[in-house]
Amino acid sequence: MAKDKSEKKDKKKKETTEATQTVEDVDMEDAAVAEKKAKKEKEEIVIPLEDLSPIAQPLAQKKMLKKLHKTIKKASKQRQVKRGVKEVVKAIRKGEKGLLILAADITPIDIISHLPVMAEDANIPYVFVPSKEELGHASATKRPTSCVMVCPDQKKRSKAKEGATEDKEDDYRETYDECCKEIQQLDQKLIF
Repeated sequence: MAKDKSEKKDKKKKETTEATQTVEDVDMEDAAVAEKKAKKEKEEIVIPLEDLSPIAQPLAQKKMLKKLHKTIKKASKQRQVKRGVKEVVKAIRKGEKGLLILAADITPIDIISHLPVMAEDANIPYVFVPSKEELGHASATKRPTSCVMVCPDQKKRSKAKEGATEDKEDDYRETYDECCKEIQQLDQKLIF
């Protein structure tokens, strides 16, 4: 009888220790999953060249891509970004100036194929980036985005905020101007 009680206690102890271990294992797995997600966000999305559109010229390279993403992030914080085909076409037709960034992995390409022509007619520099997911992430949206237009000369909504964000705007303006110059150089290299 004493053995039965001690065996039952031992079983209960084993069960409770196993239960706590499984809870700890689950917590460790959740932490590992969260860590993997964080790594995926930091990692670049690699898209094979075969998946990119044949009309994607000029295509931004790695160094310029980082500058573009940084510029888009800063512009989206100041709400000086047009996202999507409808908004971009509307802005170009209204005569707004800026920098047009297009995703090269859009299928079918007919969705955005008219935008480079419109941009050239309006003297707006444009460039292609490899991934629509990265473009969407940079423009502060969870959805993949086919095109983004950065409009730094967009009117401010309140004058009280102008003084507070003046320093930030200067940094953003510098990176914007650098990107425009680099894109124009890329465009000139393509001319035969």
